[in-house]
Amino acid sequence: MKKNIAFCCLLFAIACASPDAKKEDSVVAEKPSAPSDPTGVVIEETDAKLVDTTKKSIKAYASNTINGIKCVINYHSPAVRGRQVWGGLVPYNQPWVGGAHMATSLEVGSDFVVNGKEIAAGKYALFTIPNPGDWTVIINKNWQQHLTDEYDAKDDLVRFTVKTDSLKNQQERLRYVIRQTGEYKGAIWFEWDRICYSFPIELKR
Repeated sequence: MKKNIAFCCLLFAIACASPDAKKEDSVVAEKPSAPSDPTGVVIEETDAKLVDTTKKSIKAYASNTINGIKCVINYHSPAVRGRQVWGGLVPYNQPWVGGAHMATSLEVGSDFVVNGKEIAAGKYALFTIPNPGDWTVIINKNWQQHLTDEYDAKDDLVRFTVKTDSLKNQQERLRYVIRQTGEYKGAIWFEWDRICYSFPIELKR
């Protein structure tokens, strides 16, 4: 009799434990957290009627939510202030942070595709190599660095060439803009001095 009671208790314990076991088996890995809220200011197009008297590079950001997916660029925005920017303040043929101080970062809340390369959701450095003609754009793993002090090409996820264009009016402060161009599609724009470029980005559902 005691053996039967013990056996029944064992069966009851196994039955109670089964749902939890199945529940544990169904747990999936967590996706990367959504991009954090950006800090700084949004740099607007230069207004010829206003004079920018701020000498320092301003902490800035660009942000957009495309079909529910948040995309953020964090950067520091320097001003022209009468200086020769291209080939002067910013040398040609060298990796550049696309801003000032810390590396410019691109953070996307879903997997995304740039120039045919699929990249996992997360935060990355956005570098460029300026030239008198076409520029090279680089998305690199190491976004936590000062300028390009720790830049290493082996951490590049994708490199591609973009054509630059001339701005009609000088953009005094460097700025980025993220625009939606279609369903789960966008474009990242860069503008500074009299140069601009853009490249498309496709977000994965």
